[in-house]
Amino acid sequence: MSQTASASAGLRVAVLFSGRGSNLESLAKHMAQDSVPAELVLGISNRPKAGGIEICAARNIPCQVIDHKDFDNRAAFEAVLHEAVTEAQVDLICCAGFMRLLTAEFVTAWHDRLINIHPSLLPAYKGLNTHARALQDGVATHGCSVHYMRPEMDDGPVIVQKQVPVLPDDTPDTLAARVLGVEHGAYCDALDIVIKKMADTA
Repeated sequence: MSQTASASAGLRVAVLFSGRGSNLESLAKHMAQDSVPAELVLGISNRPKAGGIEICAARNIPCQVIDHKDFDNRAAFEAVLHEAVTEAQVDLICCAGFMRLLTAEFVTAWHDRLINIHPSLLPAYKGLNTHARALQDGVATHGCSVHYMRPEMDDGPVIVQKQVPVLPDDTPDTLAARVLGVEHGAYCDALDIVIKKMADTA
């Protein structure tokens, strides 16, 4: 934990997002509970028009837009990102629909303090278009994974997985909606696990 985050105050969490922010909102609601020893202290979006920005505003969560298009390279973008989370004295970063690949240097700097949610049962279907690929393969179950991030894309120890059935008439959109229905609970469960682990090792 950061020097200012005592065990009683709880973990200081930042959420990185690029889109509508449904997992951001779910995590915010979860951390707003008195029983959860964590505080969402910062939201960061790399897209100026991301829907999650409005969620932060509605919940009085400090939010920064760090547009990756304003930088010449990933290192410059990540330097500003690192500065933002460091200034906010963040203990844990949650990627929630954050559509930017982070460099090995950034991921290593935040080793075991950087987690991500991915719409597949890892290690299956890393990368994009997970639902269409699952349907193409004819799998019976699909789902989501919350995992510690490692330098390789969609790699790292899995914290929580939740499964959904694949139905005969599924399309990528209907399957995506069913997976999203379990993502929110999965991320909150994973956050609880990480909070306890970090508290035990503090």
